[in-house]
Formats: sequence, structure tokens, C-alpha cells
Amino acid sequence: MVELRKRKTPPPAPVRPAKKEKKAPKSKVEKVKEAIKDKVGAVKDFSGKSNGEPSGDSVVPAKGAIAPKVGDTITLTSFGGDVETHEGTKTTLAKLVDESKSGVVLFTYPKASTTGCTKQACLFRNSYEPLTVGGLSIYGLSTDSPKSNTTFKTKQNLPYPLLCDPSQSLISAIGLKGPKSAKRGVFVVDKTGKVLAAEPGSPDGTFAVVKKIVDGSTTADGPNAPPVTDGAVKDGEDAEIAKTASEVADTAAKVDA
Repeated sequence: MVELRKRKTPPPAPVRPAKKEKKAPKSKVEKVKEAIKDKVGAVKDFSGKSNGEPSGDSVVPAKGAIAPKVGDTITLTSFGGDVETHEGTKTTLAKLVDESKSGVVLFTYPKASTTGCTKQACLFRNSYEPLTVGGLSIYGLSTDSPKSNTTFKTKQNLPYPLLCDPSQSLISAIGLKGPKSAKRGVFVVDKTGKVLAAEPGSPDGTFAVVKKIVDGSTTADGPNAPPVTDGAVKDGEDAEIAKTASEVADTAAKVDA
């Protein structure tokens, strides 16, 4: 009898790995969208939250953000961060506008007690009542310390507060940041957040911008220039008052030291 031998089962054929499907190359539009998405996701505001998250604090506009221009309406509650008055009280643009009757004037200056800044501050001082009769509140804004601004205000008998912004948060937001200090300029906003003025300028130029908003006049020393009022300092009295105020400020500084 012939013995039948079982054939060995041949080993299974090796499985070839499936060919990976080649992805279609991304279009330029898709690449741009992904780049923007990654960049936005990485940006955090100072509170540590991503851009899309709400924050209860005042948000300082990102570096390189475009400053508002005339006719724009800004969101006051999230504009410019905190600043400090010459008296050392923290405040924000939103609070200043809320406390005003019709809006806020911010004139910026590079350095307290220097020639151009003194001229600018005194122009707003001498016409303080005509400029504020309609409800605008005037503030000087610089990177100076509360002490420097207090001395400046006292010496020049300024009837309005001076704001201190050493970090240039508000100064940057209104587009008047300089390399080391504020650029000279003016920014005016009404109660609704509408920007009425936003531009750099000379001492006379910044004053003229505000005067034009108030009464249509375009010159600081023209025939329509407002008279000196009881609340302003007359030319003959200016030097004497400034001298007395300076002595008081210097004595106070020595006592503090």
C-alpha cells in the first residue's frame, strides 16, 4: 500500500504595507490660515489669558496695534491701562471720561518743566475756562513721576491734573509714544468714546486743535483768542506766583528728603 504524505502548508505570503496616500500640497491660502491660527493661539495678554478670553482688567493694546484716528469709536473700558495722577491716585481713561461732562482732552508732553512743555501747559492754563465751559476735562499726560509733575503743576499754577504714565501704556494706545518719552501731541475723546482729535503737534498746534473743537477758532493768538479770566494767571503776576510756588515746592522737597 502506498503511503500518502501530507504536503506541508506553504508559509503565508508577506503582506505588503499599504501605500501611503500622498496628501495634496497645501495651497498658499491654507498655509497662511494655519500660520495665523498658530500665531493667534500663542499670543497672551498681560493677564495670561488668550486673546479670545475675556478679562476683567483693562487691556493695553498689543505692541504695534494701530492707534485710533479721528472719527473712530474706542471701547473705553479696555483702552490704555492704568495711569497715575500727580497726587498718586490710579485711574484710567474710562474713569476720566465717566467723570467728565462731555469728554476728555489729553495733551502729551515729553518732559515736565522744560521750555516747550511749559509753554504748552500754560497755553491750556490761560484758556482753561473757555476750553472747559462746554464740559471737556483737560489733563496733561507724560512719562514723568508724580513728584516731577507735582512740582511742574505747582510752579506753573496749572488748574488741571497731570497724569503720569512711565510705562507709556496710555501714551502708546493713543499713538503718541516716543523713543524714551511721550511725543508732544493731543488726543480728544467724547463721552461715547468717539475720537475728536488724535495728532502730534507743537505747543501752539496742540492748543489750537482743542480750541477749534470748542469754538471753531484755528489760532491761539488771533483776534478770537479768549481773554484772561479771573481763574487764569495774568502776565504781570505769572513770574511772582511761579517764584513763590517754586520756593514752596523746593522747601517741601527738602522736608521730604
